[in-house]
Amino acid sequence: MSSTASGKNGTWRNWGGNVSARPARQVAPASVEELAAAVGRAREDGLKVKAVGTGHSFTSIAATDGLLIRPQLLTGIRDIDRSSMTVTVEAGTPLKRLNAALAREGLSLTNMGDIMEQTVSGATSTGTHGTGRESASIAAQIKGLELVTADGSVLTCSAKENPEVFAAARIGLGALGIVTAITFAVEPLFLLTAREEPMPFDRVLAEFDQLWAENEHFEFYWFPHTGNTNTKRNNRSAGPEQPVGQLAGWFEDEFLSNGVFQVAQWVGRAVPATVPAIAQLSSKALSARTYTDIPYKVFTSPRRVRFVEMEYAVPRAALAETLRELRTMVERSGLRVSFPVEVRTAPADDITLSTASGRDSAYIAVHMFRGAPYQAYFTAAERIFTAHEGRPHWGKVHTGDAEYFARVYPRFGEFTALRDRLDPERLFQNDYLRRVLGA
Repeated sequence: MSSTASGKNGTWRNWGGNVSARPARQVAPASVEELAAAVGRAREDGLKVKAVGTGHSFTSIAATDGLLIRPQLLTGIRDIDRSSMTVTVEAGTPLKRLNAALAREGLSLTNMGDIMEQTVSGATSTGTHGTGRESASIAAQIKGLELVTADGSVLTCSAKENPEVFAAARIGLGALGIVTAITFAVEPLFLLTAREEPMPFDRVLAEFDQLWAENEHFEFYWFPHTGNTNTKRNNRSAGPEQPVGQLAGWFEDEFLSNGVFQVAQWVGRAVPATVPAIAQLSSKALSARTYTDIPYKVFTSPRRVRFVEMEYAVPRAALAETLRELRTMVERSGLRVSFPVEVRTAPADDITLSTASGRDSAYIAVHMFRGAPYQAYFTAAERIFTAHEGRPHWGKVHTGDAEYFARVYPRFGEFTALRDRLDPERLFQNDYLRRVLGA
């Protein structure tokens, strides 16, 4: 995944290509003081303010016609505290750079999502997550936050300092202020052994509880129009380190998973009738493999084929039923779905608007190739997810609104009350936040 870029005449577009905006002003502050001053000038000029990282959200969460703040100069590690096992990092730091820097120091985050191109503030503010039996989202690993609020002041928060802000701002949707630094919990660098292997869809569902219980990190991909999945189990290992070989890695991760897959998507988009046959071939292309490496090299993988995505968190106990309903819908609808469905899990956490807030969760992500019609598929899938009180990823396509979220998030009122206190004039408002949080 590459980062987003501005187009002609100052037009901003996201990575997926489905969202664009024309901000009146764009700034890239080099310090927290410069950022606070830019926020103050925007307030005086009557401009709304949003920050954007690398544009990997598929919603318009970062879109604005006011001031767009780009944090690419706010990067780097401020401090590593080995006594508390924390690292404080500037908000615009890409996860890729953070992971590499931590590894050089013999340290690691506990869990990661499957890509690492996003900035730390963008990833955490939207609830980016990986998969884990006990270890939760990236935001759940936050120990402290610094943010510039609507009045231009710099607010710090943690479990002990401004705890009500900390409870919400770890996944703050950009609604409470502009995050300028994050303190993460870290641990000594460790090894993970990954075991990847094909498995029939029905077997995965039948044995899901056991697969989840026996592995620290379990996930799988189901290929619609087939009965096939590809599973991945990641568990801590004493070693030795045995990374994927350079040639094998290129063949499977680049040639097959990106190159050949890209061509298959082009064919499927041009001739939808070929999609089921392509799905059968794609689901059998990857063979079983096992390798051992440092965490971020196991958790993440290159994603060069561009797509649009919807992802919902449902109660973990409802996963099998939800997936069976999704499969039935695809079979009966006549839809041609060219991308695999990704399934992951997370334990309950205590973050106000986390998709796993207060409940053990399973995530179901549906994708369509960029440029292919996705609305009918996503609409039908969303109908299934919401019937199970699903909570959508804040950075991925959905139609949820404040009325719906007030029903599925028990602490929704806490967040909106805090927003009223920190941003009563709605300096950080945009159309997306108006829909999901209310006026």
